[in-house]
Amino acid sequence: MTPRAPRAPRAVLLRRIAALDKQILELANARAQLLQSSGAAPADLAAVAELPPRLPGPLPPAALRAIHRELRSATEALILPLRIAYMGPPSSFTHQAAINHFGHACEFIAKDSIADVFRAVAKAETQFGVAPVENSNEGVVTHTLDMFIDADVQICAEVLLDIHHHLLSRVPLGQIRTVYSHPMGFAQCRRWLATHLPRARLADVYSTAYAAECATRQPHSAAVAGQLAAQMFGLAIRARCIEDYTNNVTRFLVIGTAMPPRTRASKTSLLFSIKDRPGALYHALKPFKDAGINLTKIESRPSKQKAWEYIFYVDFDGHAEDPAAARALARLAHHCNFVKLLGSYPLTIRPAHPSA
Repeated sequence: MTPRAPRAPRAVLLRRIAALDKQILELANARAQLLQSSGAAPADLAAVAELPPRLPGPLPPAALRAIHRELRSATEALILPLRIAYMGPPSSFTHQAAINHFGHACEFIAKDSIADVFRAVAKAETQFGVAPVENSNEGVVTHTLDMFIDADVQICAEVLLDIHHHLLSRVPLGQIRTVYSHPMGFAQCRRWLATHLPRARLADVYSTAYAAECATRQPHSAAVAGQLAAQMFGLAIRARCIEDYTNNVTRFLVIGTAMPPRTRASKTSLLFSIKDRPGALYHALKPFKDAGINLTKIESRPSKQKAWEYIFYVDFDGHAEDPAAARALARLAHHCNFVKLLGSYPLTIRPAHPSA
């Protein structure tokens, strides 16, 4: 058995830690100076710079990603103070997704609707916007897909957020008489509420963030909401992760006005409408099959221009500038009335476990 190395005296240990902290801060300043001299454009800052999938050491990947995100946010704010529109109100899950992507050193602008988020970006009121596009349990957010038909914006990135609902309150569980939440929050936590608060009145409100605000004002009340709402409104988390299904993930899109630079792995999104003839959809999709391109999503939406005419939303693995993808897109155009490339952006791979 190999004997353990003797521990360094406490004073020596503290000096070593202080020296490492100084090096970390010096490197952070060097990163900021490099960015200041680079003339980076907003599109360059939309995509999260890639980290190696695994770094040796005791820190878990989730902690490393959080450190990296805040480093980016603080240093990049020196060259371009970012304004980010999101579908509000503050402390909503969309707000959390925006923070998870851009870090805290940005100005986050709450908007009342998805349409307002798209308008803010298109009119250059903000550099970027964040909107939900699909949930693993509830399906697509159709209004987000519809906005892409006419909006002059690009998809710059995607954010995958694990949705966890908590019971927030200023009083103990036994004193709760009313619970506030958005109807979807109640739907996703129905089993837990029926088991643990069977006599409580469930009051629908327009958002989980407003539910948390109600729980601060109404006696003997609670809210079903996220952790950011607990922090923002000073509520205690009486029960964590009360959702009925643990695998609850929402995908958000980051929109801007320019395509981000290429990364190691990309995803591309587009819209198209097909000609009204037999086999049109088959012939439209066949070029992707022939090129060996994996289609990860296809959704149809009414065009709203003509009855029974549809627009298809497609995601595929790869970048639009890849030779195979470029050929497939060119062949697709021959079978369509309309094709709109929404953007190529970094592919986000969800870890097997949130901490992984």
